Amino acid sequence: MIGSLRGTITEKLPPDILLDVNGVGYEIQLPMTSFYQLPDVGAQVSLFTHFVVREDAQLLFGFIERSERSLFRVLIKANGVGPKLACTILSGMSASQFIHSVMHEDITALVKMPGVGKKTAERLVVELKDKLNDIDAPMSAAQLSAPVSDQTQAPVLMPTASAKDEAISALVALGYKRVQAEQSIKAIFNEDASSEQLIRDALKSMV
Repeated sequence: MIGSLRGTITEKLPPDILLDVNGVGYEIQLPMTSFYQLPDVGAQVSLFTHFVVREDAQLLFGFIERSERSLFRVLIKANGVGPKLACTILSGMSASQFIHSVMHEDITALVKMPGVGKKTAERLVVELKDKLNDIDAPMSAAQLSAPVSDQTQAPVLMPTASAKDEAISALVALGYKRVQAEQSIKAIFNEDASSEQLIRDALKSMV
């Protein structure tokens, strides 16, 4: 099990990064709530990681906070939730907001995540309500009531010509349909925004 990695970010293409660790490049997918907190390309970063081995792929997921990885591990044990859906859920909600939604049986908030229908949301509440007490993800009442996108400051990056396309690709990778992703980006598009900022605003508009 690869539990953590520290290295230099050599590529950032949300929601994925390439992390150089002593000359070995690791492809890592992060929930956007963690991706927003990454430093720029060329900087060092430490990540908590979770390694998934399947018959057709080996996938590495990264997290800035240990509590986010802990929640990810609880999520993928739930019936019908795989690593991709877990990562998508944590891109639309912080760990604290998800825990709050489950504890308060807020089905309305949960079904706004792509791939989470009413039955899945209800199952998550039933299966996870008693399993989240040990996850340390404190948040104030003000934070709990604020949109997820307002809780984490996205890095200020220079816009690129492909920012719009990168943002659309990231939303598709997170489980949104391409048409929905394109419409969401179009609705909030700002030519001066970075791809991370466009993703953040698009997720906010869909939550």
